[in-house]
Amino acid sequence: MQPSTLSTPTLHQDTGRHHALVIGASIGGLLAARALADHYQQVTVLERDIFPAAGEHRKGVPQARHAHALLPSGREALEAFFPGLSEELVAQRAVLGDSMQNVVRFISGSYHRRFRSGTQTLYVSRPRLEAQIRLRLLALPNVQAIENCNVLGVTATPDNSQVTGVRLVRRSVGDTEEVMQADLVVDASGRGSHGQDWLQALGYAIPEAEQVKIDIGYASRVYERTAGEAQDAYSLLITTGPPNRRLGVMLAMEDNRWQVTLAGYLGDHPPTDPAGFLAFAKTLPTLDIYNVIRDAKPLSEPLPAKYPASTRHYYERLTRFPTGYLPFGDAICSFNPIYGQGMSVAALEAMVLRQCLAQEDQALASRFFAAVGHLLDIPWTIAVGNDLRFPEVVGKRSPVKPLIDWYLVKLHRAAQHDPAVVQAFGKVASLRASPKTLLHPRVAWRVLLGNLRSPARPRP
Repeated sequence: MQPSTLSTPTLHQDTGRHHALVIGASIGGLLAARALADHYQQVTVLERDIFPAAGEHRKGVPQARHAHALLPSGREALEAFFPGLSEELVAQRAVLGDSMQNVVRFISGSYHRRFRSGTQTLYVSRPRLEAQIRLRLLALPNVQAIENCNVLGVTATPDNSQVTGVRLVRRSVGDTEEVMQADLVVDASGRGSHGQDWLQALGYAIPEAEQVKIDIGYASRVYERTAGEAQDAYSLLITTGPPNRRLGVMLAMEDNRWQVTLAGYLGDHPPTDPAGFLAFAKTLPTLDIYNVIRDAKPLSEPLPAKYPASTRHYYERLTRFPTGYLPFGDAICSFNPIYGQGMSVAALEAMVLRQCLAQEDQALASRFFAAVGHLLDIPWTIAVGNDLRFPEVVGKRSPVKPLIDWYLVKLHRAAQHDPAVVQAFGKVASLRASPKTLLHPRVAWRVLLGNLRSPARPRP
């Protein structure tokens, strides 16, 4: 059947930025649409799912049933797009906590010291956060969403130099293929994006890719959260290093619940039967999570997931690229989920897109890819650097990596006592600073002093 053509939305003025399309209404796509809304007269989000009720899980986001952290840098970016968002979510029983005082971190054999920092972290489930972002976005007069929609591919000018729209099917009205025209198409469809196939079909090279295979598997279960548990902590992170492959995270979320995710590298995956899940928690380097969930009331069954590899596509290295098209979010880079970077990186990437759109459209793609490449260097270094501690994980290793790994163990030991060391690590973990800052002489000196003290591990 021949496709029909949907006209560009009615415009009140000709700015050259009439219509932008976003493929995918996950958090990355919603935030990309928010950045575009400041610069395009009409923004349309195309989503293959039907939006669920607020706070309920969406079929196309199975990972939403597992622990999701929103780093302070990500929360601040969300507030820049949607002022008052945190307050709205707290009114819906999400939790605000101090990013140092209300967190238990056990890393590489040491507990980090807890203290009041004044920096806040928002604890909320992924479905609740996504629903509130979507509500705020679709309240904008120039933004609309089309649900139950399959995007089949992109359209382009005769010489393929510019993407001009997409081919789609609205399943709610049948199987008729349509063409929706746009000045810019942003592909936020995630790791399953077909964008590279579309580029090849237009005669373009695909970017170089780096992949680090980790074969991590995880399972998650929701529990009731009662007063007094975990000594006022809203987040517990229990991890170590080789030869131990197991770790766990427990996050508070709205409605007095815990989201507990247990994980294991290289095939050492947690069971999904209740007894096996609890037994796995008991084998973590400390019993902090186990001591809470052994007596807590479960509100769900354990659900599994697997993540085979972290993947980064280096679009910034391409020398030829069509105008009118941008991949975004996981379509560019996806990380090992245990580091809790995904939502915050998407928010920061949307801020980059907003900044790039503040300039002229000429060379938009190259500016965006360069800026995003610089942004991704930090979370990629954190995730891959930690994963490569396991000798079985294949990837590029610096000749000095063993020395750096040794130093980081010493840093975590010093973090037992020294708030300045904890803050230096926290800035890196929250994507505010480069991992290189942990090697600064001021930090290294405090690490040395911290290791001259007693190596005893204080309880949180």
